[in-house]
Amino acid sequence: MSPPYVSIGLSVCRRCSPFVRAYPSPARYSSTVHGRSNPLEFASFFFHNAQWKSTASVTTTKYASPPQSRRSTRAAIEPVSLASYKPTEVLTTRRLFKIYTQLSKSQLTTLVVLTAMGGVALSPLPTTVPVLLATAFGTALCSASANSLNQLQEIPFDAQMARTRNRPLVRRAITPVHATCFATVTGISGPLLLWTMVNPTTAWLGILNIALYAGPYTWLKRSTIWNTWLGSIVGAIPPLMGWTACGGHLLPSPDHPITLFLPSFLTASPIDGLLIDNPLAPFALFMVLFSWQFPHFNALSHFVRESYAQAGYHMLCITNPLKNRLVAFRHALLFVPICSVLVPLSGLTTWAFALTSLVPNTILVQAAWKFYKTGSGKHARVLFQHSLWFLPVILGLMMFHKQGMDWLSWIGWRTEEDRNNIHPTVTPVPVPPTN
Repeated sequence: MSPPYVSIGLSVCRRCSPFVRAYPSPARYSSTVHGRSNPLEFASFFFHNAQWKSTASVTTTKYASPPQSRRSTRAAIEPVSLASYKPTEVLTTRRLFKIYTQLSKSQLTTLVVLTAMGGVALSPLPTTVPVLLATAFGTALCSASANSLNQLQEIPFDAQMARTRNRPLVRRAITPVHATCFATVTGISGPLLLWTMVNPTTAWLGILNIALYAGPYTWLKRSTIWNTWLGSIVGAIPPLMGWTACGGHLLPSPDHPITLFLPSFLTASPIDGLLIDNPLAPFALFMVLFSWQFPHFNALSHFVRESYAQAGYHMLCITNPLKNRLVAFRHALLFVPICSVLVPLSGLTTWAFALTSLVPNTILVQAAWKFYKTGSGKHARVLFQHSLWFLPVILGLMMFHKQGMDWLSWIGWRTEEDRNNIHPTVTPVPVPPTN
């Protein structure tokens, strides 16, 4: 029978092997890899840190016999002196700012702010620079609070994952009380800024985002695979915040009915070029961000599934890897009707976007299909890398093909008279909602 450390993917030298055998792997590791042709390489981080203080007796003898029990091994460990500890670094302003950015998950917060600004850019309603800046800073503060509260609840679990064990709270760069104060200040100031400088609707969306991410999403990660779907809803809220920041409505009403922007060959009264507060538009924005997160996260979780399993998270990549790949492929395929039908139909873009968006959609669908068929880590990384450029490209194309946006007039190559001849003014007739 192979020694325990072989089953968990550890590679040790001949001198260290007697000592490693003294710490057998838990039964859950051997049961996890039992019967698998391609065992998961779970790494173990539960060895006592003081074990390296007593390795002299192991290294002096080439073929030292392993200790008989864990109790005898622990008894042989010498007490660790205070001189062996590393002193805590002084929290200067620069170090504290870096810790705050890590608590806020700066890359994720940047993505959240950019998607919110995408909602502002695609809104047909005018805005001002103060509202634009307040929306950006308020959204960033809400995201920082949500991410900090998330890390506060996952300290023992982040410590077990190689990709998260260097987070500030895990390595004790700051105290949990300090992090709680930071999360509280940002969680209050963000919605307050949105409420006073933007509008209450945007502030309530920011509060909802904090509550969902730091509450149900964080709790469900250790109980059910549906946490991924809830996390996708959280990620789709920021563009709605950008939409409402300009005064847009999310729900239809008699004053703001749903308007369908049909292609010119299907309607006798084309409405191309009109800027309408259409409630179908924020739904289209929501669906773009909601569906994007499945190819993005499912591919990422596939090649870090060992860490998720070690921390005890209930992820689809662990419980059902085949369905994890299938869900990623489904939502990559769903992008085709979203971009080619729903988005131009809502009036966010012209129907030219339905054609230009086919190029990035085809690339994403092809990568998702290969990931679904093979299930290899290589194709998972390819799909993940495609998802990184896919979202900004899609948002950029949506802004380029924005309804009513005439780039030739914007750069001065077309006069207003020529523009009116191409896009005649048509006043839509609101259709009251049926009972």
